[in-house]
Amino acid sequence: MPLFGNTFSPKKTPPRKCASLSSLQLDRSAHAIDQGPEYSIPTMNLAGQSLKFENGQWVAESGSFTGDRREMQRLRKRNQQLEEENNLLRLKVDILLDMLSETTAETHLMEKELEELKHHSRRRK
Repeated sequence: MPLFGNTFSPKKTPPRKCASLSSLQLDRSAHAIDQGPEYSIPTMNLAGQSLKFENGQWVAESGSFTGDRREMQRLRKRNQQLEEENNLLRLKVDILLDMLSETTAETHLMEKELEELKHHSRRRK
């Protein structure tokens, strides 16, 4: 025999009242007050140069590179020179590897011929 009653039966909870949907139906000005101002384009300032984020890339704002335009051109020219030098060095490495492969193959053929000659000369003795 249960001490506190026959069975466990919790009380039914009352139905919830309908919540207001007014926060979802705000006009633009009320939404700005409620949610904060709209987001603007991200910008940053590095070493006196102002950049803004547009279309997935950081772009210099107009007029911020006026003093450094010559420096940018010099760096672009140097970058182009280094890329050309890098391509030339890659070509040279490829040629050297081909030459090494050819020399190795020739050496193996010569060693094989030498072994055959040694084997042939032993037969004659």
